[in-house]
Amino acid sequence: MSSTIIRAMTRDGSARAFVINSKDIVNEAIKIHGTAPTATALFGRLLTASSVMGTMLPEKENTMTVAIRGQGLAGTTLCVADYYGNVKGYIQNPQADVPLKPSGKLDVSGIVGGGILSVSKDVGAEVPYNGNIELVSGEVAEDIAQYYAVSEQVPTLCALGVLVDTDYSCRAAGGVFVQLLPFADEEVVSRLEENAKMLSNVSSLFDKGLSNEEVLKIALNGIEYDLFDELEIDYECNCTAERTERAIISLGKQEIEKIFDEQREAGEPEELCLNCQFCNKEYRYTKAEALKLFNK
Repeated sequence: MSSTIIRAMTRDGSARAFVINSKDIVNEAIKIHGTAPTATALFGRLLTASSVMGTMLPEKENTMTVAIRGQGLAGTTLCVADYYGNVKGYIQNPQADVPLKPSGKLDVSGIVGGGILSVSKDVGAEVPYNGNIELVSGEVAEDIAQYYAVSEQVPTLCALGVLVDTDYSCRAAGGVFVQLLPFADEEVVSRLEENAKMLSNVSSLFDKGLSNEEVLKIALNGIEYDLFDELEIDYECNCTAERTERAIISLGKQEIEKIFDEQREAGEPEELCLNCQFCNKEYRYTKAEALKLFNK
């Protein structure tokens, strides 16, 4: 089953809802970054949330960056999502891991520590929109909900979960977003609050084999709604040789020559290697190839 998002709205216009099954996205991130279990839970939750948040962007060309800049073992965890829900990301310390909580759950807040959640939206304006809040819990879902409440004044239910298997792969992952719209009916709000209790362990619902729509029915139990669409989403990096070449040029010819001079003096091969932090793809240039870029 590929990673997917479904989007719906209550029939009376009180709320909109999103359900994502993100198992494949998280497993691709594990494959690329080699994350330890607790780091996987943190990274997977943020990838899941960012993917859904991307689908809320107004235009196809827009992108969104969501980052948890923690003071703990994990450091910074950052994800970039597009309008279609495709997402990429990195975690500063992919081996961040701590003992399980007494409950037996992975201690995500334990590797996050205190810090900041930041959201940047590139929606075509001269200056991107930026919003920052102090982390509420470091467990991601509560922090995302707090961001929407404080920075965008949109009451939001956010449930996220990543279940890591014994072989360190992702066994199940997903999330639910429900956002209240202006003038929401109080009865619908009360029903949503009651239903939220059933979403406290959302990854277990996907682990049991429930579909996105079956999870949506739990979130919107007792509320009439219309299902709008389903999006197939991927862990997708858009790095290219052209972008890498622009990065080399931006350093300046003098700096590039300095790098090669230092390599030669150290007796190292004269080669420039740039690594994409999102997909780990390497771009290698000999001295002649790198300096030739400045002649274009």
